Amino acid sequence: MSHTKTNDVSIGGDKDANHVSPQEAAALHARIEASFVRQGMMKHLGARLVSVAPGEVEIALPYSERVTQQQGGYHGGATGALADIAAGYAGLTMAAEGQEVTTVEYKINFLAAFQGGELRARGRVVRAGKRLIITTAEVVHLDDDGGESPCALMQQTLATVKQTY
Repeated sequence: MSHTKTNDVSIGGDKDANHVSPQEAAALHARIEASFVRQGMMKHLGARLVSVAPGEVEIALPYSERVTQQQGGYHGGATGALADIAAGYAGLTMAAEGQEVTTVEYKINFLAAFQGGELRARGRVVRAGKRLIITTAEVVHLDDDGGESPCALMQQTLATVKQTY
């Protein structure tokens, strides 16, 4: 069997299911970005969209007084919101055009507390159905020297809903 190199992008476990052309990858990124910029909370917290691929989204949250609790560390609510949004957008990459997703439930484990640096939430689809999408998100802390440490782990259930905007 010969292998031919193409310009297609493949992300995730099932390469055939997630194989997209560069044009499709750009359209998917534009779809997620158009929704992300409508997120008032993420805008307020200073989050930014890092990457988008079929079934995967990464979002960054820099350290600031907007995201801290009383002891100066990242607030669990900000960390949970970041995980929820990253996994939710990973799910949206698998939803049909004209559909959005909404969180039905999530469970998060906080593994360690951090100050400074930046949090990165990496959302990933575990299983996508027509009505329910199961996702997970790993939140890591990036320190000022580039070191990465586990911060939180989340599992989420999303429901698809009609887009209303």
